[in-house]
Amino acid sequence: MGCVCCKCSRKAPSSWSDGGKKIKGKNDRNAAADELLEVVPIPSHNFKLECAVLTRRGYYPDTPNKENQDCFCIKTSVQGNPNVHFFGVFDGHGHAGKQCSEFVQNRLVELLCSDDTLVEDPVNAFNVAFSTTNTELHENPDIDDSMSGTTAITVLVIGDKLYVANVGDSRAVIAVKKDDHGHVVAQDLSQDQTPFRNDECERVKECGARVLSVDQVEGVKDPSVQSWGDEENAGSDPPRLWMRNAMYPGTAFTRSVGDSIAEKIGVVAVPEVSVVQLTANNPSFVLASDGVFEFLSSQAVVDMVDRYMDPRSACAAVAAESYKLWLEHENRTDDITIIVVHVNGLLNQSGVTNGDEKGGSSGVEPTDVKPDVTPPRSEMFRSVGSNFSQALHFHQALLTNDKKPRLEPPR
Repeated sequence: MGCVCCKCSRKAPSSWSDGGKKIKGKNDRNAAADELLEVVPIPSHNFKLECAVLTRRGYYPDTPNKENQDCFCIKTSVQGNPNVHFFGVFDGHGHAGKQCSEFVQNRLVELLCSDDTLVEDPVNAFNVAFSTTNTELHENPDIDDSMSGTTAITVLVIGDKLYVANVGDSRAVIAVKKDDHGHVVAQDLSQDQTPFRNDECERVKECGARVLSVDQVEGVKDPSVQSWGDEENAGSDPPRLWMRNAMYPGTAFTRSVGDSIAEKIGVVAVPEVSVVQLTANNPSFVLASDGVFEFLSSQAVVDMVDRYMDPRSACAAVAAESYKLWLEHENRTDDITIIVVHVNGLLNQSGVTNGDEKGGSSGVEPTDVKPDVTPPRSEMFRSVGSNFSQALHFHQALLTNDKKPRLEPPR
């Protein structure tokens, strides 16, 4: 068993797992011998997962020493079971956001690993683990979570099924092949829990929250208008949650772990859990913080991932594009964390595997590699996780050499 956790390298081994096979990236002419991918077999269904992760500290010109508050965890062979694997991304916020995300990442995984019912009833195990972690965070004397907390997007792989538990506005997405030409369509595995959702908006209002944008709170816009469009077109002033007679906490999400003050107006740590059956038509899935999805749609992310055979290349491409779009729209960026998991060798009913089809055309026209816009203090984690010295030029080289064959347009 093994665990790789962002910003906890003192506690985690330098490799991801002793259950996975570590190899050089396929078609990767630039990777050095110690730059490895994690290949995790699923013996119960005779396929494998190939995964990589990348996280970058945001660019904050006004607070140049701000820490990366994202963290991640990839734990293979949970409870010693080679068919059970955990993936998670945690996006901290507030003054103690880094402490909150690290605490939740560590404690949530510990609780899941110690739950004897995990394999038999993973949905209940998720609910118990999130509730317990939230309570323990509130009670932790070393962390002030009154105005700080973390979101959590997690995926538990059990055989050929994914159990997706989400708290907050990070996201998991799976690619679905729709035809023989390899075209992929994005399917969200989670729903962002924000006031844009009518059900979540009404739920927090019933708990006493005012739901208003900053412009509405400041009197620039009419506060009686309770419609803000959708997340992709709302701009930089989304609806937020406020106490009835106070100008805080101002959260743009409706669920999180921590945030004890916001909890009084309905911000809860109860996960939404979904179950997905993997098939040969699912070449990959992605977990990422909202820093990725602020300006990129789920479809855009899936299209970019599908262009690359090496998941490290896919991580680098998505992160670079996210940074670029942030800086085109604002003078800063958010922290960005992404896990890409390729699903290889899963049979369909006709006996054809998605691995057999992986080298074919993706149906997506590749684009030129985007120039690097990473600030000097950004952190990049290679797929072995705890070595923080991975150079960006390595990922950019992968982007150039690892693209799938270009699909010729129909004549």
